[in-house]
Amino acid sequence: MTDPAPDSAHIVPWQYSPAPVPRELANLRSHYRMFLGGEFVDGDGESLTSINPATEEVLAEVSGASASDVDRAVAAARAAFERSWGPMPGSERAKYLFRIARLIQERGRELAVLETLDNGKPIKESRDVDIPTAAAHFFHHAGWADKLDHAGHGANPRPLGVAGQIIPWNFPLLMLARKIAPALACGNTVVLKPAETTPLTALVFAEICEQAGLPAGVVNIVAGADDIGAEIVAHGGVDKIAFTGSTEVGKRIRRTLAGTGRKPTLELGGKGASIVFDDAPIDQAIEGIVGGVFVNQGQVSCAGSRLLVQESIAEELLDKLHSRVATLRLGDPLDANTDVGAINSATRLDRITELTDAGDSEGARRWTSPCPLPDRGFFFAPTVFSDVQQSMRIAREEIFGPVLSVLTFRTPDEAVAKANNTSYGLSAGIWTEKGSRILWAAQRIRAGAVWANTFNRFDPTAPFGGYRESGFGREGGRAGLEAYLDV
Repeated sequence: MTDPAPDSAHIVPWQYSPAPVPRELANLRSHYRMFLGGEFVDGDGESLTSINPATEEVLAEVSGASASDVDRAVAAARAAFERSWGPMPGSERAKYLFRIARLIQERGRELAVLETLDNGKPIKESRDVDIPTAAAHFFHHAGWADKLDHAGHGANPRPLGVAGQIIPWNFPLLMLARKIAPALACGNTVVLKPAETTPLTALVFAEICEQAGLPAGVVNIVAGADDIGAEIVAHGGVDKIAFTGSTEVGKRIRRTLAGTGRKPTLELGGKGASIVFDDAPIDQAIEGIVGGVFVNQGQVSCAGSRLLVQESIAEELLDKLHSRVATLRLGDPLDANTDVGAINSATRLDRITELTDAGDSEGARRWTSPCPLPDRGFFFAPTVFSDVQQSMRIAREEIFGPVLSVLTFRTPDEAVAKANNTSYGLSAGIWTEKGSRILWAAQRIRAGAVWANTFNRFDPTAPFGGYRESGFGREGGRAGLEAYLDV
């Protein structure tokens, strides 16, 4: 006798049990201060308020800088460059970078939780990608500090002096590491401003510098809004500017620096394309697309937010993509099961909503994941637009959200032409089983990084940067050292 079939009305869908990471690991404080000349001090500017984008609660107050604080920071950096850090042998500088890298590792859980609270990205992204890669940048550049004569940038390369650095909100600690590590390895000192909405891990990094015994003034961190960034860029005591952010601001920086002789490094906007050919491993491509656009909320300029699919496989790929995206779990970023966290700010969420509304009005076909949205916080459900034309805003403008625009092509030449039909040139991806096709397409796509059968893979040994309105110069690897050297 067989058991009766279960009543389908009583079947409960299988789900993950909650796996929250304790927020207490962040050692969150109610007030954070700037780091000038080796000391934590209150600034004379307007205070900032750090908001948890997943709950809209206030996390902490941050002391803001004024123009006079920027002057003090630059003076401290100049004194450290002339008296201690600049004359120091590279082998000694390497020891400090190595200590910093180890301390980032040791405090990795604290930094990951703090990053997730402040930024909104899932804890598994902060824990498994951002923090380890930040440490890797310091390990890598510690190895270069005493080998600069052999880096291929000419005989007797010298540091530039004081580097002014301005970083964005999307990878707060990782962007800091990508800028500070090469600057210090080359013998420069630093004045850095974190993003207004995500300053906390940068200020904890200042504690790590103190723990590592870094000489006073080598690293200075000032918090503030765009006006403080402008003060750093325009300051006559700064010898080099490194900026990651919007193309609009990057253009203003280039105008400010024109004719001054100061070196810029600019990583700006992007509208990356993933090209999926008809012989591609579709399931593998879908995982790469999901990781590049949805899992990190599209919070990277190099996100493959344009998907170019060969017509013969477009229907199959879209069906599989919808099914896969529908399985993504959106919610509490501190839950280790969460795939899609919170949008960083209300302003950013408004921008995403504006552009997706434009996609609707311009005639694209919209599919949105059925996942429920939390009652509080800044969340946006993963969305895929098909029947997209190149003239539409969602195909042209950087969106910084979990939104994908799908276009089709018939021939490889058409795919490359559509990939290049943008004012940007930061990244691209190619999905095919043919190595010859990978090389053919990579040589023709005008982008600083071209991935093959993967996406958004970063390594401190590899240079990264863009063409056209995506930036100027390279960061990372041997090529990235030149930006911080007088060669």
